[in-house]
Amino acid sequence: MRAAGLRGLPALLPGGFLDRFGVSAGDLNSDDALIPARTAAMVLETAAAEQGCPDLGLRLAGTQNASVLGPLALAIENAATFGEALEISRRFLFVHSPALTVGQVPDPAGHPGVAGLRYAGTDAVPLPPQVVDLGLGLLHRIITLLHGGPYGLRSVHLTHDALAPVVAYTGFFGCEVRFGRADALLRVPAGLGSMPVPGGSQVLRDLAVEYLAGHFPEPQRSVADRVRVVLGQALGTAPADVAAVARRLRLHPRTLQRRLAAEGTTFEAVLDGVRRAAAHRLVTATDLPFSQVTAMVGLAEQSALSRAVRRWFGVSPRELRARAGGLGR
Repeated sequence: MRAAGLRGLPALLPGGFLDRFGVSAGDLNSDDALIPARTAAMVLETAAAEQGCPDLGLRLAGTQNASVLGPLALAIENAATFGEALEISRRFLFVHSPALTVGQVPDPAGHPGVAGLRYAGTDAVPLPPQVVDLGLGLLHRIITLLHGGPYGLRSVHLTHDALAPVVAYTGFFGCEVRFGRADALLRVPAGLGSMPVPGGSQVLRDLAVEYLAGHFPEPQRSVADRVRVVLGQALGTAPADVAAVARRLRLHPRTLQRRLAAEGTTFEAVLDGVRRAAAHRLVTATDLPFSQVTAMVGLAEQSALSRAVRRWFGVSPRELRARAGGLGR
């Protein structure tokens, strides 16, 4: 990841702390220096524990702005709308760190007029708590700065338990914060995406996007992995058919199918795996009605969810949720 993601941290820590991890304080002020994402996470978690500062991620987020994203910041700040800024972030966040993703998802509470902005890792391993606080805190701060003030944030979901007094979280976000949730996300007005970003320049945005696309090719990953990412972002909100995914990947559907076959899989198998993972998370880690889980995994009827869950896990959705509750979720 870009070392700038920890910019501002030396002011919150004793001198020489970063040296223990082989990180130069000077690198944090560079837009080009890179450090391992795992090292950055270790720095945050160790510093929070040793310095008795459980809200370190939030404190650091409070000192940062979009500039820590390097060239991606110019494209975001000059987007026409917040929806376009989010799409640019989703497409090019790997320029900042290929270990992170951001995207819009349905409101986990199922309220009309509300959407979720989810911040997550690119693999199945949960992000460390301080990384979650820093990333979601920075996302909130960037939106606030672009909007010029409060933007109607409804509540915040965090995947971990409260690390500091709850007032530290509610004071930072200015709204209710819920802990131990399936996803780290901001619950925002659904209309936020159509709102204009004040002061944006189409010329600068186009130049920035062209620069990003030309100088930062997407990290090499298998076609199946790329399909999983697209499906994970679209599941429950957009068509999950091979034609729609192929368009997102700028491939002909038959070309996509051939490349998946060369990797020993099929589109249907990848889709089934994405739905399986999403259903397991929503059934075992939330209390959402099964009708809502059905929609969020892209199935048309609750009976289809019941059949799929029984095929995947050998039990009904209700039994799967009860089993998770018995394990102390």
